[in-house]
Amino acid sequence: QLQLVESGGGLVQPGGSLTLSCAVSGSTSDFYAIAWFRRAPGKEHEGVSCINPNDGSTYYTDTTRGRFTISRDSAKNTVNLQIKGMEPEDTALYYCAATNHIHVKYVFSLCTEPTEYKFWGQGIQVTVSS
Repeated sequence: QLQLVESGGGLVQPGGSLTLSCAVSGSTSDFYAIAWFRRAPGKEHEGVSCINPNDGSTYYTDTTRGRFTISRDSAKNTVNLQIKGMEPEDTALYYCAATNHIHVKYVFSLCTEPTEYKFWGQGIQVTVSS
């Protein structure tokens, strides 16, 4: 069983930066991706980025490539998401999630599909506003 806990959210001014952290409890050796998702008010979950916790491979969507950086800290067992140049449209609940679905191992781009994930954190609010 895996547990994930997000931290680092809050209020940020437009143009600012923020780093979210996902603390992972449990072994990730059998997991193929840990991802960040977000859900804006009235919208569906949107995949942001994902990382293979074992080899460090990363994936970004066309929307997030450039301003978002995902990374892992093996010593702390965390997966971090740095967001730069924040925009009001980045306001959302941000979640981290982990998947051990075999599809993601062979088609890594599936790592931004929320239906591939069974283990989720509770989410953390990020608000971009002046």
